[in-house]
Amino acid sequence: MTQYTETTATEAEAPYELTALDRCDACGAQAYIRVVVSNGELLFCAHHGRKHQEKLSQIAHSWHDESSRLMVDTRD
Repeated sequence: MTQYTETTATEAEAPYELTALDRCDACGAQAYIRVVVSNGELLFCAHHGRKHQEKLSQIAHSWHDESSRLMVDTRD
């Protein structure tokens, strides 16, 4: 099984930052997860990233997850 490095949006120096222009390869929603595999990268919304995580973790070189940005509490 291939080991992959998982990063989160809270790390001080994230190697990559997803923007609103990055879209999910499965449905076109805003991407919060970037997976690097041997022949390129895949971008996913939080839903599809979680859905495919088990299978992709076997081939992923890295897993960059910014889905914690969805949990920001804006209440005062």
